[in-house]
Amino acid sequence: MITEVCIRQAEPATRMKVDVTFMRMLRAPAGEALRLPEGWTVETNVRPDVAGYRLLQDKVGRPYCWWMRQAASDRDLAHLLEQAPISIAVLKYGQAIRGFYELNLSNPQDINLSYFGLFPEAIGHGVGRAFLDQAVRHAWSLGPLCVRVNTCTADHPRALPLYRQMGFEPVSTMEEVWDVPDRLGLVIPEKFLV
Repeated sequence: MITEVCIRQAEPATRMKVDVTFMRMLRAPAGEALRLPEGWTVETNVRPDVAGYRLLQDKVGRPYCWWMRQAASDRDLAHLLEQAPISIAVLKYGQAIRGFYELNLSNPQDINLSYFGLFPEAIGHGVGRAFLDQAVRHAWSLGPLCVRVNTCTADHPRALPLYRQMGFEPVSTMEEVWDVPDRLGLVIPEKFLV
């Protein structure tokens, strides 16, 4: 195990710097849930296999340099998908998956919306806000005291404003430097390069 860690740390990587904003919501949304446009649905409690999970991460996250789960080994991802206290839901248009979210349930009183996003082909169809509303309401239906999310400057530019509109409040912002493995083939915008 130590050898694997050392090898991974020594692999070629590109360094990027982002500002990460940590946010929280202390009360459930009021009023009725937002409706998805006709033809769009959300399927909760999805259990993808490793390849399916990698596809979700890649389709949503590639444009925004999501790398952490993509850098994990198949074995580690399989363990996560089988054992971790997470809940995954997918956004569908008809039968086609067009986005996903993942709730981290490791602390039932403080649920983290650890991943949320749309596939590129779903952006601009008026579904993002309603999909996020469903994710937030799903989290609150589990009885926490707080729901958290974070976003960074590499995410979609509408992410932070949307989270605020939905009731998340910024708690802190931290600068982070990441070593993104080159093997992932992610294109890191020049403004984030260190």
